[in-house]
Amino acid sequence: MKLRHIIAISKKELTQLKRDPRLIALIVMMPILMLLLFGFALKLEPKNVKMAYVDNDKSYFSNLIKTSLWSDGYFQLYEVNSKAKIIEEIRANKASAGLYISKDFSRELTDNAQPTVEFFVDGTMPSLTTAMKSNSDAINNSGVMGSMYFLDEDAENVIIADDPFIKETTVLFNPDEKETWFFLPGVIGVLIMQIALILTGTSIVREKEKHTLEQILVSPLSKIELVLGKILPYIVISLIDFYFILGLGWLIFELPDVSSHLYLFALALIYVSVMISLGLLISIISQTQQQAMFIAIFIIIPSILLSGFIFPLEAIPEYIRPVSYIIPFTYFTEIIRSLLIKQTNIIDLLPHFAVLIGFCMLFIGLSIQKFKSNI
Repeated sequence: MKLRHIIAISKKELTQLKRDPRLIALIVMMPILMLLLFGFALKLEPKNVKMAYVDNDKSYFSNLIKTSLWSDGYFQLYEVNSKAKIIEEIRANKASAGLYISKDFSRELTDNAQPTVEFFVDGTMPSLTTAMKSNSDAINNSGVMGSMYFLDEDAENVIIADDPFIKETTVLFNPDEKETWFFLPGVIGVLIMQIALILTGTSIVREKEKHTLEQILVSPLSKIELVLGKILPYIVISLIDFYFILGLGWLIFELPDVSSHLYLFALALIYVSVMISLGLLISIISQTQQQAMFIAIFIIIPSILLSGFIFPLEAIPEYIRPVSYIIPFTYFTEIIRSLLIKQTNIIDLLPHFAVLIGFCMLFIGLSIQKFKSNI
């Protein structure tokens, strides 16, 4: 083994790398992206969590409770008309928490009867559930408790008991706060993304590198037949993997059953189509398999970090959050958790389905355009 031979080969590899500016750009951009994401975008503590509330008492005392939650800056309150509506808002992903104050709250309070304030939290994301329960304790602080008394000019002051009311917390949809119920549905999407982007992303560019694409193009095959023939195996593989992973989740981790198997299959087919079409676009615009791999990784990592798969979307700063909504995985995560855990009405999920279909059409259109111009 001679050192000069090793140095010569190393110089050759560096020279080849210099001739691939796209790959160099990706190598430089990846650490910068990761640094910025972890430094600025990813926070474990969300802000402005939406809370639907019903205040049937509408008194000074009930207003104290609402003000204590609002002024803390954690919850963003909006009013609905019934307790059932609170639960539906959380089921439809329009709110993450709920507050219900009965019409007899003030009367029971002044009678020292310890009325109950009902607090609802979405149990889909256990870490967020814990944070919401902790921040709801703002209604039990000394400022709120100390203000809950009344004065009667003709009688002695009647001081409310040390615990003037009881906060009753209900965890919805995932009462045991199982972390596996939160992570496993998203894991399915991550694995499908990896399979689709990496395998499909290298399919056509591999033919370019081997110089076999020209031979295929002069055959009786049309370009559409070539593309369909390339992606069909990966569609089948991805669908099989989707149900295989989900089946293991049901068998081993006792994931809840889906509200509709038809809608689940529609989600699987649409999401696989989105990822396959994106992988195809990557393969067409890439010149080498290395480029395709780096572009795929460049997409996968932000998708995992910014989609709500690990960190709640509410924790992402507002100036970064729009990026989350141009990531297909964000919508897949929302839909599959809603179907499996919340049994959400399909009407509330149609906008998410529509966005995924839009992504699929966009990627297919770009793939066709680039395929005609580049090949």
